[in-house]
Amino acid sequence: MSKKNTNIVLIGPPGAGKGTQSENMIYHFDYTHISPGILFRKHVEYQTDLGKKIQEPMAKGNLLNDQLVIEIIQKTIQGIPFRNGFLFDGFPRTIAQAKALDTLMKVAKEKIDFVIILDVSEEEIQRRLKERSLKHQRPDDQNEAKVKARIHSYYENLPDILNFYSEKIKKIDANHDRASVFQLIKNAMDIAQ
Repeated sequence: MSKKNTNIVLIGPPGAGKGTQSENMIYHFDYTHISPGILFRKHVEYQTDLGKKIQEPMAKGNLLNDQLVIEIIQKTIQGIPFRNGFLFDGFPRTIAQAKALDTLMKVAKEKIDFVIILDVSEEEIQRRLKERSLKHQRPDDQNEAKVKARIHSYYENLPDILNFYSEKIKKIDANHDRASVFQLIKNAMDIAQ
């Protein structure tokens, strides 16, 4: 890669394969992984002050407010060297989060290089979530109404995200198997094989 740090946003609806593709990108390119979902789950597990504050809304499957999400991202970024760049997994989800991330990156004299959107059909999302629910028993996949609310929220906020990052967007057809999707991501980013 020509640039020392490549900073990437990876977004998509629930079941799009963000976790899988994040793992691939971290393994192959040694990015620093930043996932609000993982960070929040750790805070709940270790019962930090933040963890206690968010435990109930998370248990109910509610999306956390922008301020909390931005706060945890800011603290995380400030505590980690950039190394090869950051991979923001499932963040930003809203225009407020995107603007806050833009400010954080400017302070660090960095920028977002690519915004990879994993585009998946509704049928494929349903199939994957059903499979994931059975395999991994993820609590956030158990309640159909909550899953629908998360999917609705994603698509409701997507136009603003697309507009904000218009020149950096790389849409990937993520209906394929994981290896094919990863190849499409590498092609879109023009990464040397």
